[in-house]
Amino acid sequence: MTDPISTTFAALADPTRRAILARLALGETSVTELAEPFEMSLPAVSKHLRVLEHAGLISRGREAQWRPCKLEAEPLRQASDWLEFYRRFWEQSFDRLEEYLQRVQAEQPSKTRKIATRKPATRNGSIGKQAKSTHSNQREN
Repeated sequence: MTDPISTTFAALADPTRRAILARLALGETSVTELAEPFEMSLPAVSKHLRVLEHAGLISRGREAQWRPCKLEAEPLRQASDWLEFYRRFWEQSFDRLEEYLQRVQAEQPSKTRKIATRKPATRNGSIGKQAKSTHSNQREN
C-alpha cells in the first residue's frame, strides 16, 4: 500500500489532472463539462478522474443522470504541509549561506573586493568596437 502523500503527488504529476483540479476549484461540475476543454475521449477523462478519486483529491456524487465531481481539500492540505516543512528548511539553509557569504566577504582584503566588483570589459567600448567591425564585415560578405 502506498502512503497517501505519494498517491497525492502521483496524481498531481499529470498536467491534465492538475487542470481538472483547477476547474473543480471553481465549483462542482459534471464529467462531461470537465471533459470539454480536453482533446481526449470521455473514457480517457474518466480514467484521470479515477486516479484523482483514488488519491482522495475529488469525490463523485450521483444525482439521477448527473454525476457531479467535487474537489476535496484535505489531500492538498497535507501536500501543502509537507512542502511547507521543506520550504522552511531551504529558507533557513539559504539564510545561513547568505550569512556565511557576508562574513567571508567582510574578511576579504579591500583590494580583492574591488577586483571582484569591477565592471566587465565590454563597458569601456573596446570589445564593442571589435564586435561592430566584425558585424560590418559580415554584412559586406
